[in-house]
Amino acid sequence: MLPATFKLCAGISYRHMRNMTGLRRNAMVAIHHELNRLAGPGPCNWISQIRRRSSLLSSRIEEERYSEQEMSYVKQGEDALQKAISILGEQDGWTVETVAKNGDKVLSKVLPDVGKVFKLEVMLEQPSDNLYEELVGNMEQMGEWNPTVKQVKILQKIGQDTMITHEVAAETPGNVVGPRDFVSVRCTKRRGSTCFLAGMSTQHPQMPAQRGIVRAENGPTCIVMKPCAEDPNKTKFTWLLSIDLKVDFANHLRQRMANNVSMELAHAC
Repeated sequence: MLPATFKLCAGISYRHMRNMTGLRRNAMVAIHHELNRLAGPGPCNWISQIRRRSSLLSSRIEEERYSEQEMSYVKQGEDALQKAISILGEQDGWTVETVAKNGDKVLSKVLPDVGKVFKLEVMLEQPSDNLYEELVGNMEQMGEWNPTVKQVKILQKIGQDTMITHEVAAETPGNVVGPRDFVSVRCTKRRGSTCFLAGMSTQHPQMPAQRGIVRAENGPTCIVMKPCAEDPNKTKFTWLLSIDLKVDFANHLRQRMANNVSMELAHAC
């Protein structure tokens, strides 16, 4: 099987065959299948190295399928993630804005190139996978439980990690600015057990500025969900954003997750 596999892989090195997407995909599937068979149950260093290289090649093949505009969105999302991680990694200069009785905390900081940003730090009694599914998998349902959001719509998905969304903020009493909306590129990543959801403002042809609605700018924003070291069923939840939402968001999210658990128990009975 191994010689035949590498013959197939060698075939995609020819220029006229590199453009045959189906052939390239078949080659990558064959490589992974053969490496899994060779590796067996025990560790094997050279197999691991080849696996890593084939994974990089697979990623490059996926990138080649994207248009120039799609790759631009991917880069925007990754840039937002890296910038947000850099901001969150700097521990100095944060001012405590609010501390709730349960320990929920809001901090702020003024950055030269961004302006004032806020950081929400809370501990949620939910596994990080459940929170990730609610905030990413069920993103369009956020308006059902978060009163600061009227609607969230996914305009476009690019691969597994990037999407462009349109969010309409709920109107508040006495708001002299009027209704606001956002068009954002979002980048979702997992690094080990830690989940990231980063974003920043962008433009998209499906959602030009709407008459009577103020197109707002935001970013970089980033939600970081890390399992608690002492209890994996709890999650350290950190949110970097440019709008002060106090600690209400954490309470709304807690209520949403509690309702989800109640519904699951009801269905099980």
